[in-house]
Amino acid sequence: MKAENRTRSELIREALRAYFSRRRFPEEVPTAAELRAIRRGEAAIRRGDYITLDEIRREETMARRPRRARSKVA
Repeated sequence: MKAENRTRSELIREALRAYFSRRRFPEEVPTAAELRAIRRGEAAIRRGDYITLDEIRREETMARRPRRARSKVA
């Protein structure tokens, strides 16, 4: 790293590029059930039937928040 006057990120990026360019990865072929699930998901997205990752995180945060005790009404 110091000898080449480069950052650690640059060296790691170069190493990963070299690794993946030399290796052959098998191509995955989806099953019929997986293809149907993908099509259903794409159709749901076109209909606008989805929530964003930010919305999921907001809901999780709200669910973890401790609830205040309600005052008793006599």
